[in-house]
Amino acid sequence: MSVWFVTGASRGLGAEVTREALRRGHGVIATARDASAVIEAYPEKPDGLLAVDADVTEPEQLTAAVEAGLAEFGRIDVVVNNAGYGLVGAIEETSDKAARDLFDVNVFGVLNTLRATLPTLRAQRSGHVLNIGSVGGFATAPAVGLYGASKFALEGISEALHGELAPLGVRVTVVEPGGFRTDFLGGSSLRVEPASIADYTVGAGPVREALAANDGRQPGDPAKGAKAIVDVTEVEEPPLRLQLGADAVERVEAKLDLVRRELDRWRQVSLSTAV
Repeated sequence: MSVWFVTGASRGLGAEVTREALRRGHGVIATARDASAVIEAYPEKPDGLLAVDADVTEPEQLTAAVEAGLAEFGRIDVVVNNAGYGLVGAIEETSDKAARDLFDVNVFGVLNTLRATLPTLRAQRSGHVLNIGSVGGFATAPAVGLYGASKFALEGISEALHGELAPLGVRVTVVEPGGFRTDFLGGSSLRVEPASIADYTVGAGPVREALAANDGRQPGDPAKGAKAIVDVTEVEEPPLRLQLGADAVERVEAKLDLVRRELDRWRQVSLSTAV
């Protein structure tokens, strides 16, 4: 049995990962801002579930959640940084408060969780950190640039963390899901800034409309996504990046092609600056 520490475990992909881990006989320290929401999500009261209050923006709550988990299970093997939300709005339209609130959860919340959990994994010289990013953290789009930026930050954190923790026996994977049929595009997980600047109707407007129209129609199956995430913790050499969904693969391939074309086109300019 492994012991999982999951943030944002009451709904969406976090709930599905928790359910899949429990189904396989693992213990799960399932955290949410209100632990009662976790309990409501699992009315069958499965064995191995420990629901704990923990707002990722409150380091003391995360420390208490880790202590409760260690008291219950004695160890933590997998840390899933899932808590987060989306933000829609052109860059200039997005208020400073909205941007800072987003980063406080999506980026600093992850850092808070890592500071609370990594001492245990380092002491064990084993474990796996799963940072739930987004394909938008590899290839973003108009109207979701600040959300993409928060997930780009998670990519950078994960890449550095991978190198820092590998010598200690701790693995790191950043998961890049495409669209999955969770409540992510609903009001509980997606905040929308007013379309206040007419000039951005052409650039950002179509993405705003597509997101609104796509709620509940995303191509990804959350249960299958959760299975893939749990599966990757059971292989000997897990990837640093794991794309989930055909749409994620398509967007990543398109960006890789674009970067390669631009690099080739501007190679001489790039090299001309060398001494």
